[in-house]
Amino acid sequence: MSKYIDSEAHRAVRAHTKPAPINYVAAIFAAIGSFLFGYDSGIIGSVISDSYDQFHSYFNKPDSSITGAVVSVFAGGAFFGALLAGETADRLGRRRTIQLGALIAVVGCAIQTGAVHIAMLIVGRFIAGLSIGVLSMIVPVYQAEISPPHARGLLSGWTQLMIVWGFFAANWIGYGCQFLKNDGQWRIPLAIQIVPAIFLFFGMFILPYSPRWLAKQGRLEEAKATLLRLHGGNKRANHEIIEQEFDEMMAQIAWENENLATSYKDLIADKASRHRTLCGCLVQAMCQWTGVNVNNYFGPTIYKNLGFGGNTTLLINGVSGAWQVVVVWVFIQFIVDRVGRRKPLIVGPILMAVFLAWQAGIASLFSVEGYANLGAGVAGLVSIFLFSGAFSASFGPVSWIYQSEIFPMNQRALGTAVSTASNWLNNVIIGQITPYGFERLGWKYFFIYVATNCSNAVVSYFLFPETKGKTLEEIGLLFGDTNVRVPEFHGARDTVMEGRHDEKGEIAHQH
Repeated sequence: MSKYIDSEAHRAVRAHTKPAPINYVAAIFAAIGSFLFGYDSGIIGSVISDSYDQFHSYFNKPDSSITGAVVSVFAGGAFFGALLAGETADRLGRRRTIQLGALIAVVGCAIQTGAVHIAMLIVGRFIAGLSIGVLSMIVPVYQAEISPPHARGLLSGWTQLMIVWGFFAANWIGYGCQFLKNDGQWRIPLAIQIVPAIFLFFGMFILPYSPRWLAKQGRLEEAKATLLRLHGGNKRANHEIIEQEFDEMMAQIAWENENLATSYKDLIADKASRHRTLCGCLVQAMCQWTGVNVNNYFGPTIYKNLGFGGNTTLLINGVSGAWQVVVVWVFIQFIVDRVGRRKPLIVGPILMAVFLAWQAGIASLFSVEGYANLGAGVAGLVSIFLFSGAFSASFGPVSWIYQSEIFPMNQRALGTAVSTASNWLNNVIIGQITPYGFERLGWKYFFIYVATNCSNAVVSYFLFPETKGKTLEEIGLLFGDTNVRVPEFHGARDTVMEGRHDEKGEIAHQH
């Protein structure tokens, strides 16, 4: 049992306070790092496709093992980049770690663009992956720490929205550049990513530091000033809310300094830490095992098997990217902070299992030699689009939101790093086994992901507590931490209460 303060007036005022413009600016601008993630992940599918004849000619028609290495080495670099960010996030801060990721992205982009042999391209892909690992870990943490609790899903959800914007841009740029008849066909789409990377690096200089990181460093006046800025400044801010939030933040940091150490082994040192780490790693691993990257990475091949060939496959990719942008935007804008995190993580995989079974059924028809049916091909495309829609309204955005908000300040950097690394490790595994899966099992391979999605729904129901609307400090109670008393909020009925979990992971209150 744990004690904490339930300030009804505090919660009521907080819930009806709109995010300040600086919240949106900082969260969206930082998400340029997520745009790089989506673009760099998406563009390589176009570059190595059969439509890019200049690429294959320049590199002497690399076989599938070489092009597979070009794709998979990126995820390998991202795995190590996520762990690197775990070390730098507390030392350099969230803002500077984002800038570090942007600088590494510039280097990786330059090497890819200037590649004169395939080994140089692979090195560039690894370095680019390193940068994306850093950015995919740190951007959601930064967004969570600058966001008000009632809008954290919206603002942290910009991570996934910008990822799909990146894929969208990559798909259409990839479609357009295929018509070039020189090295620019593949060098230009690889070079474009240097622009947002430079923009991100310099733009972060004018955005606020994380107030929680400042407080952790003992820079208390800066932390309070940053909180004021994030609440809209003197004219807009509710100063009592700011004082309450600052005192709660400081008390929680003091408690963590006394009770929680900061090392990887401490992520599994006690029951609460093990639960958090398991949730963080599983939500990211399960995200990969939805099967989303089977369609993302091997989309052109899947479309070809459904009877769509030539330039049409890249065009379908572009339309798919636009569809995902719309779904993610609707989800983070209108749904995630209303329904919470648990329900999408339960309902989403059930829908994905249904749509993957549908996709497998259509694919089985086309496995018969000589079979051709435009209607069946379109039905297969519909199943793929519905699947991507279900993903975009569940694990896509929620996995990034959830992992960034469940860890206490002392463990947030390392915990989020391990969780993100789990995403990339499973990304590598799926990238390696999928070609063999299609080769050996054909359309039956989709049923592996039907099974994993059913498993994802069950695990989500029993393991993940709801975090909607709670401060980052209050979330610790969900995992069994002892929250600390904070000073009274004027006009509130502050009551010391005991908290326990109900069967759905909510906090049940007792006077």
